[in-house]
Amino acid sequence: MQILFKNIKELLQVREDKIDFISGKEMCVLPTLKNAFLLVKNGIIKDFGTMEDCPNIDAEIVDATGRMILPSWCDSHTHLVYAGNREGEFVDRIKGLTYNEIAENGGGILNSAKKLQATSEDELYKQSKKRLEEIILLGTGAVEIKSGYGLTKESELKMLRVIQHLKENYPIEIKATFLGAHALPKEFENSKPEYLELLINEVLPIIEKENLTDFIDVFCEKGYFSVNDTKLILEAGKKYGLQGKIHVNQFNAIGGIQEGIKHNVLSVDHLEEIRDIDIEALKNTQTMPVALPSCSYFLGIPYTPARKMIDHGLPLALATDYNPGSTPSGNMNFVVATACIKMKMTPEEAINAATINGAYAMNLQDKVGSITRGKLANLILTKEINSYNYIPYSFGNHSVDKVYLKGKEAKN
Repeated sequence: MQILFKNIKELLQVREDKIDFISGKEMCVLPTLKNAFLLVKNGIIKDFGTMEDCPNIDAEIVDATGRMILPSWCDSHTHLVYAGNREGEFVDRIKGLTYNEIAENGGGILNSAKKLQATSEDELYKQSKKRLEEIILLGTGAVEIKSGYGLTKESELKMLRVIQHLKENYPIEIKATFLGAHALPKEFENSKPEYLELLINEVLPIIEKENLTDFIDVFCEKGYFSVNDTKLILEAGKKYGLQGKIHVNQFNAIGGIQEGIKHNVLSVDHLEEIRDIDIEALKNTQTMPVALPSCSYFLGIPYTPARKMIDHGLPLALATDYNPGSTPSGNMNFVVATACIKMKMTPEEAINAATINGAYAMNLQDKVGSITRGKLANLILTKEINSYNYIPYSFGNHSVDKVYLKGKEAKN
């Protein structure tokens, strides 16, 4: 099956050669082709160029006059498999309670865990697939989904099996992450070592046996898991072939970034409280910093200092952090817009961060994230817009007209 997109006003993120990620000054360069064509065969990008070189072949024709095409968004940090919601905590924050105060009152992650533990696997799948379908239509073509709202052996495995079912049933690229070290369950509040032993000695062997996950993650933060705890989790993950990721520097900087770099983690995520020494430590590494601006927006906490990080030569990816407590939205269009509006990223930087760098943060850089021959045809066809600057400019109204996954239009 061949699809030929013709008369594309502008084809964005065009890369002749496959590259892993973009850093520093390179992030402000977004290569494009105007008045272009794009040929897709059997779900793969086969060719592209200007209309003067457009082939005359037997294919399904899509006339993209006035519209643009870019690679679909790559959302490298979500928790979209969860049960219920936390609307009550939203109101509590409006009334003045902090994130930590809500957690101390039995809310937060433990609240989600309680709901998830009481939800069947079938029901959890039904709730989660609706969210997945919603983000696909908003332009997301690759997504990472974490566990971490189970906090028991059975419920963590339940979450990972739901993610596995989503992988099997949807054409979107999905990566799974084991985040058992997301919070400390009430029954282990005075025995953290026992909980870590449970994760390492009882859960990880089953994860390996059933091939349930791609990465391992830990919330390295005061009141959650220490740098030493983080080291323990990352080392255990390595023994089971799992590359690390870290939730780090969200509220406090305690040395988690440095520990992560020692273990060659794929990404360090949040970074709202990043220090100069953390920026220096990240230079010339293969670890991708990931910013989550929707979380800052929703919680009213500082934004990751993207401008400073990029100006110091670092790469940066953008992701949603889609979850019921701090970011109940998986809309990458809003993330890109917020990065420009609140973090002073240029549209070029934000699009690079949300496509090619996001793909790298999931080890998917060889499959998605750019318009490159041989990559999957996971694409966004925009509405008629004046320029790609309109994508972040129109923050309340996304510019997505159609989404294609492996060359097939995604529909309701």
